[in-house]
Amino acid sequence: MAAVAASYEQFKELNTEVLAISTDSVFSHKVFTETSSLVKNVTYPLLSDRTHKISRAYRVLNEKVGAAYRATIIINPEGIIELRNVYPLEVGRNIFEIIRVLQGIQYERETGEVVPANWVPGQRWISRDSRYIGKI
Repeated sequence: MAAVAASYEQFKELNTEVLAISTDSVFSHKVFTETSSLVKNVTYPLLSDRTHKISRAYRVLNEKVGAAYRATIIINPEGIIELRNVYPLEVGRNIFEIIRVLQGIQYERETGEVVPANWVPGQRWISRDSRYIGKI
């Protein structure tokens, strides 16, 4: 959460809404934000999924422990899931990769062109035009 908070301006520049959803209660969120130096700068919504409806809907609920796995879900303006990434409990998110994926999705939406592996803004794209297969 702290890494997202530190990069929140970049998400806003990409016209992206950020929501943090956990199975913790709103009371737990309140205490956490008031006492943890890691999340004191969180300015995006923290949502409580105590009923597990959201976690089950996105298939990120660890039923054994009743808590959601760490996950990143990118939903486009039409409500379609563009990315669903579930992380092992021992591994945190890579914010730079999430931002790169958002940039790639938005680039494709704007240009109709596809971005290759390891693409970053400013690099070449892959044309969907079959005349260019194997040439770019």
